[in-house]
Amino acid sequence: MTTLLHLDASARSRSISRELSTAFADEWRAANPGGGYRYRDLAAEPVPFIGEAWTELCDEVLALGSTDPYRLGELVDTPEQAVAWAIVEPLLSEVLAADVILIGTPMYNYSIPAALKAWLDQITFPRMSLGHRRFVVATARGGAYSPGAPKAAYDYQERYLRDFFAGHFAVEDTVFVNAELANARHDPALAHLRGKHDESFALAVETARRLAKEY
Repeated sequence: MTTLLHLDASARSRSISRELSTAFADEWRAANPGGGYRYRDLAAEPVPFIGEAWTELCDEVLALGSTDPYRLGELVDTPEQAVAWAIVEPLLSEVLAADVILIGTPMYNYSIPAALKAWLDQITFPRMSLGHRRFVVATARGGAYSPGAPKAAYDYQERYLRDFFAGHFAVEDTVFVNAELANARHDPALAHLRGKHDESFALAVETARRLAKEY
């Protein structure tokens, strides 16, 4: 049975990135009626930041050369580490149980929300591989950051996540669905670009739905 893990990170309850991730999730669930589905709202239920006990677990992973994410709990040997592991375990279990991991996230200050970074920190340990799992990231960006755009060099959202999944999880085929110029909905200075935003958003929704049928 194929399983989808669906995460949202936007601080807005009604956001463009949530619309895009929902478009993918709804289409995926329709195409996979027998599939598993788990949803987590990282903004509504924030994941705690890592603490010292979590870093001790990382040190143990390195010292012992442990690369099996299913056996990390065996490294816990202090009460403080047990508390840290109690946070990690349900988050990591959701990832390990999933075949497709869908992340809806806005761009905040050229990068990702702290809520998403906290989740990534909690579930990531040295040299772990997620093998067959596939990542889909649905994003909203206030400006234009596609190749050739004046601010393309400032895109630390897609670049960071693509490098993160490749470098930490050995996942090379992360797919991004980006809706650009979202601030044209609110900023009078960008009102003349509203049409371009609408085109970008419509294409992103269409792409999300198409990809969902392929995953």
